[in-house]
Amino acid sequence: MSSHILHSVSFELSPHDNERLQNLVGFHSEHLEQVELRLGVEVNHLGFKFRITGLAERIVKAEQVLRDLYDQAARETLDPRKVHLALQQYGYEDAAPVSDSQRILKTRRKVIKSRNPSQAQYLDNLQTYPVNFGVGPAGTGKTYLAVAAAVEALEREQVRRIVLTRPAVEAGERLGFLPGDLSQKVDPYLRPLYDALYEMLGFETVERLIEKHVIEIAPLAFMRGRTLNEAFIILDEAQNTTVEQMKMFLTRMGFGASAVITGDITQCDLPRQQQSGLRDVLEVLEGVEGIGFTFFQAKDVVRHPLVQKIVRAYDRAERRRKEAP
Repeated sequence: MSSHILHSVSFELSPHDNERLQNLVGFHSEHLEQVELRLGVEVNHLGFKFRITGLAERIVKAEQVLRDLYDQAARETLDPRKVHLALQQYGYEDAAPVSDSQRILKTRRKVIKSRNPSQAQYLDNLQTYPVNFGVGPAGTGKTYLAVAAAVEALEREQVRRIVLTRPAVEAGERLGFLPGDLSQKVDPYLRPLYDALYEMLGFETVERLIEKHVIEIAPLAFMRGRTLNEAFIILDEAQNTTVEQMKMFLTRMGFGASAVITGDITQCDLPRQQQSGLRDVLEVLEGVEGIGFTFFQAKDVVRHPLVQKIVRAYDRAERRRKEAP
């Protein structure tokens, strides 16, 4: 039998709950259309009875996704982003399901699940090694998962504080051109770290922990000369560190400390003549025991589906430039 013959499957969702069904379907059926577009199937329904038509392996995935989303719809309001993540979990571009290798982090406010094999490996490494590198494109969850691991370690009293830092260099801008005092100047660079913490802990808890110095968020320059014991330290946007800054950061670790370094070596904002500390350290530390490396790819992006295509387009363009005489 040809693998291109269309098949159909019919099933009924239960228990019957009209609000839950509307949550699953979405405004003007936008969630069902998203499933159709991504998996190349046709979805029809009359009330709680659904019929999916498409290639055999696609309709199996589509039914699994719809059943899972219906379960999810009982607990929270669905939106296109959540539907996208559910679809990614069951395979984007025919990727294999990751349920058997899925990893979970639990904080008091949130349960975070790995969305693909690379994230599962990353979470494994975060539990295994005291020093970890997460390298790859934006949108792969490198920083978000690192912050989640830090919050989990703090709540389990495995560490006494969290230290989050970034180099204050972004897209050619310099602090001197920004208005305000030093704190106001560096806050925009650290905003993604605040956002992740607010989602994990809540605004009031984060502000209270910052006041007590249990959580510290500061530009990388503030790390010089310190030794951090019993701390979970995250260096974000590490591609914008110099070689000297990277060495300085890695030697801040004290007893009972863990460090995570995240970045994208293709997005360096340093002057052209200056080598990225992240690119350098990946070569320097190759083969050193006790260090975990996770390399994410465009397929691991868990943002809008177009982000994957954009990342791939830039990758192709970069390869063409390197191959050109």
